[in-house]
Amino acid sequence: MKPETIGDRRTLVLVCCAPCCAGVVEYMAKSKANADLFFYNPNIFPRKEYEKRKAEVYRLAAHYNIRVIDSDYEPEEYDNATQGLENEPERGRRCEACFYLRLAKTAEYAAAHGYCAFTSTLGVSKHKDQTQVDAQGQIASAKYGIPYLPLDTKGLSSDIIKELGIYRQNYCGCIYSTKERTTPLRSGRTPV
Repeated sequence: MKPETIGDRRTLVLVCCAPCCAGVVEYMAKSKANADLFFYNPNIFPRKEYEKRKAEVYRLAAHYNIRVIDSDYEPEEYDNATQGLENEPERGRRCEACFYLRLAKTAEYAAAHGYCAFTSTLGVSKHKDQTQVDAQGQIASAKYGIPYLPLDTKGLSSDIIKELGIYRQNYCGCIYSTKERTTPLRSGRTPV
């Protein structure tokens, strides 16, 4: 589905970073969609990177006057959800567990706060599989009884990232997606 499916439905949009959500946010603003952004990313490592990405999402949202709901930073939740999956490749079972964790939290919040649906921009990155994201969104939808709207964001881009000088990261966010695996894990384990 294209972002226009959001329309007047009060929708909660899980976002991971400003570059991945820029096109959707710009579309939402121009179409006056009834949607809020939800920032829940316990996977992002280290904390400094998490704070940088969060600040950029806030900056982008402020530019378009869109509300951001900031959930807690819970890296231990990510560690628990992905335990035993440390050696999985990008787009493997670890990513599925990560997507489910974040989408379930979004669905739970949406259901508890009167949203009509939820969606996500997690599949925008070239490093991620939109089909995987959507499958986990549907599982979270069934658990919390709130519709998940799959988004087709292909061809939806924005020049605003360049215009605002938004920070563009070079990895997905988790410790496992970094190119150099020299930083100790939060748990103190040595990276694989």
